[in-house]
Amino acid sequence: MNTYRRGWTLRRRVLALLAVVGVLLVGLAVAEAAVAAKNRAYTDTLLTRTGPLRVQGQELLNALLDQETGVRGYAVSGNRADLAPYEQGVRQERDVAATIADLGRDYPAIADALRTAQQQAADWRRTVAEPVIATTGSSGTAAGQALITAQARQQFDEIRASVGDLQTAILAEREKGARDIERTGNMLVVLLIVAAVVVVLAGTLMLLSLERMVIRPLTGLAQQVREVAAGDYQHHIAGSGPPEFRRLADDVDVMRQKIAKDLAEVRAARENIEWVNGQLQKQAEELTRSNRDLEQFAYVASHDLQEPLRKVASFCQLLQRRYAGQLDERADQYIAFAVDGAQRMQRLINDLLAFSRIGRLTTGFVDVDLNRVMADVASQTEPGRQYADAELTWGELPVIRGEEPLLTNLLVNLVSNSVKFRRPDVAPKVRVSARLVDAEWEITCQDNGIGIEPEFADKIFVIFQRLHAKDAYPGTGIGLAIVKKIVEYHGGRVWVDTDQAEGTAIRFTLPARPEDVEAAKAAADADATATTDADATTGGDATTDADATATDTTTTTGPDGTAATTERPVGESPVPVGEAAPDGPAVGRQPAGGQHEDPPGGPPGQGTTGGTKERVG
Repeated sequence: MNTYRRGWTLRRRVLALLAVVGVLLVGLAVAEAAVAAKNRAYTDTLLTRTGPLRVQGQELLNALLDQETGVRGYAVSGNRADLAPYEQGVRQERDVAATIADLGRDYPAIADALRTAQQQAADWRRTVAEPVIATTGSSGTAAGQALITAQARQQFDEIRASVGDLQTAILAEREKGARDIERTGNMLVVLLIVAAVVVVLAGTLMLLSLERMVIRPLTGLAQQVREVAAGDYQHHIAGSGPPEFRRLADDVDVMRQKIAKDLAEVRAARENIEWVNGQLQKQAEELTRSNRDLEQFAYVASHDLQEPLRKVASFCQLLQRRYAGQLDERADQYIAFAVDGAQRMQRLINDLLAFSRIGRLTTGFVDVDLNRVMADVASQTEPGRQYADAELTWGELPVIRGEEPLLTNLLVNLVSNSVKFRRPDVAPKVRVSARLVDAEWEITCQDNGIGIEPEFADKIFVIFQRLHAKDAYPGTGIGLAIVKKIVEYHGGRVWVDTDQAEGTAIRFTLPARPEDVEAAKAAADADATATTDADATTGGDATTDADATATDTTTTTGPDGTAATTERPVGESPVPVGEAAPDGPAVGRQPAGGQHEDPPGGPPGQGTTGGTKERVG
């Protein structure tokens, strides 16, 4: 710490420089204020005293001339009225002399010249003016004019000369005041220039001081920090300049030492972090690719296709309704082709949007009872199953974590596909069952339909993959792609069981809840214990109560159209795939906005399935 106390700190240096500059500027300001006060005083004197004095001097001369003119006029005319200028001039002389005396009290030369002029004027009135007036009044004009001699005129000329001396004295004082104003003005300019020079010198000194005391030390410190940041953690950081910067350099060096110490631990964990980053990178790439595809689909469907397609479909339908039968048969056929194409394109776009939204508009995973979901699926697929005389059955299904709308959509697609891809003249039978395999539920949707060739087992889950002509089976080829995406979104996998002798079995897995896995393990342990005990007592022919009480559920509808649910023990065989249901086909209702089946009353191959996939047997 003693090292830091040697030398002035940056704050102290800056304050000292500012104090010196401040003192200089304050001194200059005081001097400028004093000079400015003098300049203002000189200006006031010039404007309020010497200037008016010059005017009053001229007024005094005019008053004397009026007196002389009045006396001459009266001596010539003898008319008393001609003495008015004289009398007025005497009064004006008295007033002007008083004003000049008041304004020129600080100017001795002006006061002396005024007294001389007043004395000569009084002598002239006593020796010339008053005798002329008296003589003219008593003896006549001739006697009065005789008194106006050359000596009298010379005496008045001396008065004029005295007034001229007064004017000269006033002018001299005025010029002196003007010189004083000019001198103080020049001094103000000099002081301002000096102040500007002080400011410039102070600024230059401040810049040089900052360069030497701040910029250079900070630049050097920053360079050393960059070397450490580049990887040279053993580089010692040394400070320079004011004590604050040296202290900062020492603090940074302490931080460098700690970073170098922690670097060994960081390197030890780097391999693990790189492995984790590799896994995250793979997942990020997969998510990026998936999101890019979804965003592209959604953008094209919602922005580039929907609006023009709606116009095409609307106007084609208007053409079909307005001009049907008015043109030839080929024109009607062409219009029908256009309407059908526009409608199929709209279904395709809607399916694309449904596919792109999976996993994006999420409500969060909750516990979903698949038995309740299957009841909803049976209701949604009712129209198609009624039309095809199909039967839907399912066993006891588990409760899983997921999104109920997506799982409903998944099972609706599977059941709708099974009903749609039926064999001619064979009533469709669809069964959904589940079993626990390790920590996953394996759910199977099996039917007695046309089946799938093994070489096409992987292709059916590809989006827009059609294995039949659109006239054979309606749809857009996206249904099983939606199924696959929903299953993978829930953390499972889906595949086709190619070992089926008849029909199709699509299996998919969903993660089981931990409590279900624990319960299954406990039940398995209990069954193993019970089996061991039964074998020891009965020779191995024992059954558990659970086997006797497990049930299976079948949803059917009778000939009168009423629905019924039948429960059977698991030990008894449910309605086998490929046989007719004893109570008739199961029915359900079509959901708004869901996948569509063949409409009741329409032949196979017409209508839409809105997302179910096509397959071949």
